[in-house]
Amino acid sequence: MLKLQPATHLFLLIKSVNQTFALEVLPLGLIKMNSNNDIKALRHADDLLKRGFASMLQGGVIMDVVTPEQAAVAEAAGAVSVMALERVPADIRKSGGVARTSHPDMIKGIIDCTSIPVMAKSRIGHEAESQVLQALGVDMVDESEVLTPADPYFHINKNSHDIPFVCGATGLGEAVRRIYEGAAMIRTKGEAGTGNVVAAVTHARLIDQEIRQIQQLNDAGLDDAANIIMNRYRVLAESSNLPGVSNLTPFGEIDDEMHGSIRDILVEVSDLGRLPVVTFCAGGIATPADASLMMQMGVDGIFVGSGIFKSEDPETMADAIVLATAHFDDPDKVAEAMGMMGGDPMRGDELETLEVRLDQRGW
Repeated sequence: MLKLQPATHLFLLIKSVNQTFALEVLPLGLIKMNSNNDIKALRHADDLLKRGFASMLQGGVIMDVVTPEQAAVAEAAGAVSVMALERVPADIRKSGGVARTSHPDMIKGIIDCTSIPVMAKSRIGHEAESQVLQALGVDMVDESEVLTPADPYFHINKNSHDIPFVCGATGLGEAVRRIYEGAAMIRTKGEAGTGNVVAAVTHARLIDQEIRQIQQLNDAGLDDAANIIMNRYRVLAESSNLPGVSNLTPFGEIDDEMHGSIRDILVEVSDLGRLPVVTFCAGGIATPADASLMMQMGVDGIFVGSGIFKSEDPETMADAIVLATAHFDDPDKVAEAMGMMGGDPMRGDELETLEVRLDQRGW
């Protein structure tokens, strides 16, 4: 979560559904280049491109949109990407029932109307939904706890897809598992649809704390930490009361190779003092000051869902959130952004009053 200064540059040409990007990739560990200017040996060759695409969004705001008109508002405000979905998280929470990926016509309508990258959500563990989103031409898939999880045991094997993924995390172990599975971006989960930033702060603080703990470990300690993180993959086998042993997961066997790969990620985290992929914040950002707070805590950018289009003046709120994110360390600019709000922010919820905690989905 700590910021590092770029030392060298790498240029890539990436083709997305909307445009071709000339990409300057910085060695933040987002696609990691170490102090010797070596590229870290990536477990899958296309990790470089996936992480490179995600790194383009660094420092920006990604906005949830449900119509082409909202996508236009987001793009005009300076959003670096939009998340296409049929209902913002506050409405998903209010409606209840099973929340699934959005209708293809809705997603294609937003893709057709904007020139910035378009993301869309799939359910946790739902390989088929993510395959559909890739076929539709979205630029990134969010394997999201905002939708109803499809698999109670495993997340999507993101390494098996050509498209980059972003995933949520509440702690370092969860983040490392998602990176091992192929996530190109991590977002702290927060508590989506509440307009309450406290869960986002909680998750950012915990990840930062656990990174510092990892940095204090010797080789034996790193082995122990890798085992703790890896053992979550045993949950399916442990749910059976039949004899016999099978350690097969969608990501391969639970074995020394998996342990070594997870340990390598922990070593990278320790060396960098942060996650080795772009790390955004999500869940509960409702004001420009919220965005500034999270950026000051070291995240690389902001996801805003209900906070913009559930406010009284969405267009001005969108402008204000982007301004505060870009100038998060300038109190005068953040004050200017706060003053731009013509109406009230979304009402918000105390976490203790929630019937369902979305941040507890995923593992």
